[in-house]
Amino acid sequence: MVSSAVVEPYNSILTTHACMEFTDCAFMVDNEALYDLCKRQLDIERPCYENLNRIIGQVVSSVTASLRFDGALNVDMNEFQTNLVPYPRLHFPLTSFAPLLARSRSFHEHISVFDITSSCFDPANQLVRCDLRQGKYMACCLLYRGDVAPKDVNSSIASVKSKKSISFVDWCPTGFKVGINYQTPSMPQNGDMAAVKRAVCMLSNTTAIADAWIKLNKKFDLMFAKRAFVHWYEKESLEHQEFLEARNDLAVLELDYAEVNKTFDDAGPEY
Repeated sequence: MVSSAVVEPYNSILTTHACMEFTDCAFMVDNEALYDLCKRQLDIERPCYENLNRIIGQVVSSVTASLRFDGALNVDMNEFQTNLVPYPRLHFPLTSFAPLLARSRSFHEHISVFDITSSCFDPANQLVRCDLRQGKYMACCLLYRGDVAPKDVNSSIASVKSKKSISFVDWCPTGFKVGINYQTPSMPQNGDMAAVKRAVCMLSNTTAIADAWIKLNKKFDLMFAKRAFVHWYEKESLEHQEFLEARNDLAVLELDYAEVNKTFDDAGPEY
C-alpha cells in the first residue's frame, strides 16, 4: 500500500486493534488502489490527495444518499451491519464504485445498469487491492443512484450470479442487498470525473479482503523486528506489550477469514 507516513503500518494495526470491539462496520479503502483508479480510469498522470478524496467522496455520498433523498429502495445505515456482517469480527466490507469516467471520455460512453453492476466486480474498480478470485463473498450490498429501474437491477444481479468467477459461501445463498436512489450523482464542476446519469457503489464482505491485512501485517513485522520508530510511541506512553497484543489480534483476524474459506471448501459441491 502507498503510505502517507512511514509508520502507517503501526498506526493502522494499533487503531484496528483498539476499535475491533467497538466498531460495527468499517469500509475499507487504501491509497494504492485509489492511485491506480486515478491513473487508469481517470487519466490523471500524477494524482494528488484531492483526486483521491473525490473518489472517496462519491462513495460516502452513495452510502448516505438514502438519508438525504427518496428512492425506490432506501437503505438505513443500520442495515449495513445487519446485512453485511455475518460474524462480529468480520466487519470490514470491500468498497467498489462504478462508473469512474474521465471527462475526456464522457461523451463517448453509454453506461447501462448491467455495465456498472458488472464493473463493481472488476478489480479495476475496487478501492482496496486484493484478489477476489482467492476469496468467497459472504454478503453484498449494491447502492444504485440516478436513472435506475428495479427490473434492470434484478436482471443485472441474475447475470452476475450466473458467472462462475463470482463465488458466494454456501450458507448465504441470497447474498445481495439492494438500494435504489433516484438522485443523480453529483460531480465537482472542475473535477476529474465526468457527470453520469447512473452509478453504483458496492459494499461486499469477502474473505479476499484478508489479502490487505496480510500485506499490512508483513509491513508491520518488518519494522517491528528492528524496533524501528518504536521509540516515538514509547515517548507517548505506549508499551511494548501493546504492539504485541495488536499484532496478535490481527493474526487472529487472518485466521478468522481463513476459517470461513475453509468452511466453504470443506462443504463440497451441492447435488
